[in-house]
Amino acid sequence: MKNLWARKRWLLLGVTAVCILCGLLVFGFINRHSRGLPYKDSFASGSADEWDAFGGTWELTDGAIRNDSDERGAKLLTGSTRWENYSLEADVKLLGRDGDAGLVVRSSDEEAGVDSYSGYYAGLRNRDSALVLGRADHGWIGEQTVQVPGGVHPFRWYHLKLLAIDCDFAVSATDLESGAGVSQRMTEKDCVRAGRIGLRSYSSGGIWRSVRAAAANRQDLASLTGSVAAQVGPSTAPEDGAEREKSSGDLASASFPQSIIGLRLLSATDSRPVTVRGVVVLTKPALYVEDSTGGVAVVDPKGPPLKVGDEVEVTGEPQPGNFSSVLRNAQIRLLWAREPIPPVSVTASQAATGAFDATFIELEGRLARIETPTENTAVLDLQAGQQSFSAIVNRGRGDLFIRRLKQDSLLRMRGVCVVDPEYTHNLTPFVLLLPSTDEVDVLAGPPWWTTGHLVAIIMTLLVFVLVAQVIHSRVAHWRLRAVLDERERLAHEMHDTIAQSFAGIGFQLQAIRNNLPDQVSSVHNQLDVARDLVRHSHEEARRSIATLRPESIESVGLMSALHSCARRMVDGGSVRIHVSESGDPRPIPIRISDTLFRIGQEAIANAVRHARPTTLGILLIYEKSVVRLMVEDDGIGFTDSGDTLGFGVRGMRKRAEAISATFQIVSSLGGGTRVQVRAPLPPRFATRDWSLRIWHYLKGVPLKWTK
Repeated sequence: MKNLWARKRWLLLGVTAVCILCGLLVFGFINRHSRGLPYKDSFASGSADEWDAFGGTWELTDGAIRNDSDERGAKLLTGSTRWENYSLEADVKLLGRDGDAGLVVRSSDEEAGVDSYSGYYAGLRNRDSALVLGRADHGWIGEQTVQVPGGVHPFRWYHLKLLAIDCDFAVSATDLESGAGVSQRMTEKDCVRAGRIGLRSYSSGGIWRSVRAAAANRQDLASLTGSVAAQVGPSTAPEDGAEREKSSGDLASASFPQSIIGLRLLSATDSRPVTVRGVVVLTKPALYVEDSTGGVAVVDPKGPPLKVGDEVEVTGEPQPGNFSSVLRNAQIRLLWAREPIPPVSVTASQAATGAFDATFIELEGRLARIETPTENTAVLDLQAGQQSFSAIVNRGRGDLFIRRLKQDSLLRMRGVCVVDPEYTHNLTPFVLLLPSTDEVDVLAGPPWWTTGHLVAIIMTLLVFVLVAQVIHSRVAHWRLRAVLDERERLAHEMHDTIAQSFAGIGFQLQAIRNNLPDQVSSVHNQLDVARDLVRHSHEEARRSIATLRPESIESVGLMSALHSCARRMVDGGSVRIHVSESGDPRPIPIRISDTLFRIGQEAIANAVRHARPTTLGILLIYEKSVVRLMVEDDGIGFTDSGDTLGFGVRGMRKRAEAISATFQIVSSLGGGTRVQVRAPLPPRFATRDWSLRIWHYLKGVPLKWTK
């Protein structure tokens, strides 16, 4: 049994090992560096679905892929990012005179924009008739060039073959009409080891056909450079008449002008004149000329008047710089006029590296400040993320456009990027020189949530709150006034009905008693009791009517109204009334004053009816944020046993709670009674106080301020 289990266990382990090995083989096959190679395009069949475009206008035509755009840095890519050692070849035709077109290997991290990828490029440039081999890493790092025998002509087919073996790169170019060829080789220490293949053009359209990629080794590298070296020689193929006519204007001298980027490789002590060819991108405040490799500042130029877009040939003394070069004492020859070249779209962080010095670029930023150091110049201080920079613009037709620019607006600007301290003053990494205000586009106004707008919102809300408080106060005032008017109407009704009826009943009872004989003394007594009851009820009705018709508290004041109420209640009696008012008198809202009046009225009535006092005191005290009302008597008092408090006391307590006041009764047998109400008041210049004053002002009624 043990042997059987051991055999099964070893069998299981063996199956597991085989499965793991097969999985590793499958994984390695899927992820091998050469998977997908060799590759051949399907342009002839009318398909290019596997290619990814980054800029340009790519379309299939006659079995080839064509880009008609003069965009600076249009790319079309395919393949695997795991491809390492391979060759890429294609037939290439340029469609313009001022750019280049070629092949890309080991590409990764691609984006739309000039040199916005990491990889290697080899192409033909007809501005200086050179075969270019160099590297890009979201910016053009460097290049090696070699002159193509017979020159690089547009509308002619060339065969390009580019190899990438470890960190060695080689390219060959063969003129398919003349058969002449040339090659270039480059080695990097820290190279990009793998990446995709692609097609690229710069400032020129192009056509590509027969694109092929295959795995390669060092033997392929050696055979490429050796076979092309044997082909190098003068071109013997005749040019047709049209091509000669096109080329006659291009050649400014017997030697080809060199590329602008090549000026940086010259020695600083070498002052021999050099010649470059390019397009004018800026004339003021300095002259800048740009070709497909970069830009150069021209100092003290001598030649005809120029405008932006002119194609010129400049011969002058070079002065290499860290990022770009300067040509001094330059002679300028105007070749022809053409359309201005489009700007390179970059970010402020890319411009701050200096890689685009003396280049016509386009970028965006938010306006932080505007300065006008001279009458004709405006300096825009801008911010793009964490990067700050400046733009200098000639106000040209006037300063209306500058005046209309608002702080924090998002702007898109087109101008020449310069890192010269003469312009930056070491305050910003670069400055943008704008040809005119026409090169500034306002993409968006300033954000709405600015400090000024927030203050305006807060002020508007405060005004709305004040208006709402005024309306609410007036509504509450009108509602209370309606209640008071209704009470007055009820008082009139009671006076005209109940009180007069009591008077009539008493008169009739007195008449009946007078007409009865003296012998019916028991009836006389009953009539006297009924007459007294009617008189007492009449007095109570008059008192109730008096409470329903108080004098206007707003006109006479709370203390005067309570004093008048107390006098009416003790009229004809022996009770003395003492009133006192202390503190800083101030307006009391009508709702609070009416409630205090009703509580004080009930307290006075209870003292007169039940306490049998000889002295009644009414005290009104104004404090900082409260008003206190106290009604005291020296009557018989009572003890609070819970069930002795009647309807009147419960009513006073409810009224106090309605205005958030505290209500207190202090009493003892033989010691009198004190009723105290402590009501809160709004701040001295509270909303309601202001609302009342605004209301009176709108009504035209003068109102004095109170302390």
